[in-house]
Amino acid sequence: MGRAGCCCRGAERLASPSLVRRFRPLLLLIIALCYGAHIGQCQVASPQCRIQKCTTDFVSLTSHLTLPEDGRFIEFCKALRSYSACTQRTAKSCRGNLVFHSAVLGISDLMIQRNCSRDGPTSSTRPEVHHEPCNYHSRTQHAHTHSHVHSHTHSHTHDQGHSHYRPGYLFCGLFGDPHLRTFKDSFQTCKVEGAWPLIDNDYLSVQVTNVPVLPGSSATATNKITIIFKPYEGCTDQRVYQAVTDNLPAAFDDGTVSSGDPIHTFAGADGAAGKVRALWISERTPGQHVELHAGYIGVTIIVRQLGRYLTLAVRIPEELAKAYDATQDLQLCLNGCPSGERIDQAGHLSLPLSPRALGLQLQQLRRPSYSSQIQAYPYGTSQVFDVDGAMDHCREELVVQDIYFYSCVFDLLTTGDANFTVAAYSAREDMESLHPHRDGWRIIHRDSDTSTLHSDCQPIKGLTLLLLCALSVVLM
Repeated sequence: MGRAGCCCRGAERLASPSLVRRFRPLLLLIIALCYGAHIGQCQVASPQCRIQKCTTDFVSLTSHLTLPEDGRFIEFCKALRSYSACTQRTAKSCRGNLVFHSAVLGISDLMIQRNCSRDGPTSSTRPEVHHEPCNYHSRTQHAHTHSHVHSHTHSHTHDQGHSHYRPGYLFCGLFGDPHLRTFKDSFQTCKVEGAWPLIDNDYLSVQVTNVPVLPGSSATATNKITIIFKPYEGCTDQRVYQAVTDNLPAAFDDGTVSSGDPIHTFAGADGAAGKVRALWISERTPGQHVELHAGYIGVTIIVRQLGRYLTLAVRIPEELAKAYDATQDLQLCLNGCPSGERIDQAGHLSLPLSPRALGLQLQQLRRPSYSSQIQAYPYGTSQVFDVDGAMDHCREELVVQDIYFYSCVFDLLTTGDANFTVAAYSAREDMESLHPHRDGWRIIHRDSDTSTLHSDCQPIKGLTLLLLCALSVVLM
C-alpha cells in the first residue's frame, strides 16, 4: 500500500507543528470573524449566544492600536481580557458553537504569545469619545450616543448604542442669471431683483442682492452676498462676511479671519498637523474663491466671483436648516422663488431674445471703464451667440448635458458674457464637493416638448440610439 498523507507538494511544511502553533491564534480568530455573521446557518445555536457581539467589540477596541515592538501590549492585553470576560458570560448559551470555541482558543493563544496575564484591567466596551462642544460632528455624535444608550438600557438592541451617527445634510447653490438649486434639489431660474434671503434660521443668515444683467431684461445676477454667523454660546460671537463685485475679502467685516478656540486637529496637504477654529475663512484664489467653514454648526460655504457676478454654494445640517420660526419663512433655499419671480417653467428654460436684438443691447452694455481681471474672460468681452454657438461654447467646459449645461446656454444667449460658462462649470464643481448625495448630483430633464433648448438635442439622441442598435446587431 502506498503512503497515506497529503497529496499536494509542500503540504508537509504547511502542516508542521511549529507553523500550526504560530498561526493558530490568527486562524481561530479569522474563523470567529468570518463565520460570526453567519452563525446559526451551518449549526444549531442558541439565539442567546452573543459571541458575535464579543468579537465585534474586540475588533472595535483593537483596530486603532499600533502594537509596540518591545513586547509590552498593555492596551491589547486589556482588550483580550475584555474579550475573554465576554466569552465567559456567554459560555453557557454558546455551548457547542464552533465560532465560540474558536474564539476561546484564539484568545488563550494570543495571551500566551503577548505575555498577557489572565488577571488585570480590562478595556471598556464603550470607550468614551472626546467630546468637543464646538465641533458639530463631535457634539451630535455625543448627543446621539448618550440618548441611544439611555433609551435602550433594558433593551437587547443596546449593543448598537455606540454605532456612528451621521447627521443629514442639505445643499443649496446660486449662480448665473440667477439659477437656484434648493435644499429639495429643485432647480429654478428666477428674477428676484434686489435683496433676497437665501437662508435665515437660528444659526445662519445668507442674503443675496441681484441686479439686471441687461437693460429691459428680466434676467438678473448676483453682485452682493451677505453672510451672518449668529452667536453660539461658548464657541463664537457674531461674525459678518460681505462680498461685492470686485471685493471678495478673505476676512470678516471686523478684519478677523477666524473665531473661537481651536476645536480639533487636521492634517494639511503638506502633512503638517494644525488646529482649526470653530469658525474660519480659507482663501483659495485671491479675489476669486473663498470658503467659509463653521465647524461648530457643520456649515461650509463657497463664494466665487466670475466676471462681474458672484456665485454661492452652501452645505448645512438638515436639523439646523429647519430651525426657524414663522417670521423666517421667506428663504429661497428652503422654499424656492415665489411663483411671480420664476423665469423657467418647472425647471425648463425657453429661449431668450433673438440674437439680433441681443446684439444691439450688448453694444449698449460695453463699458470700457472696466479693467481686465484674472478671469476666464475680461469684463468687457461680450459676444452674440446663436443656439448652436452657445451650445458649442458650453460643451467646452460642460460635457454632460444636464441642467447646468442648459443654464450655461441660457446665460450666453441672454447676456453674451462668456464668463457665465465658467460660472456654470464652477457651480457644478462646488455642488459635487458639497452635495451630500452623489446619486442626486445630476438633474437631467428627459422630456423634449416643453423647452426649445432640449428639443435641439433630440436628433443627436436619435442618431446615438440608432448607432447603438446597429452596433448591437453587428456584435450578435
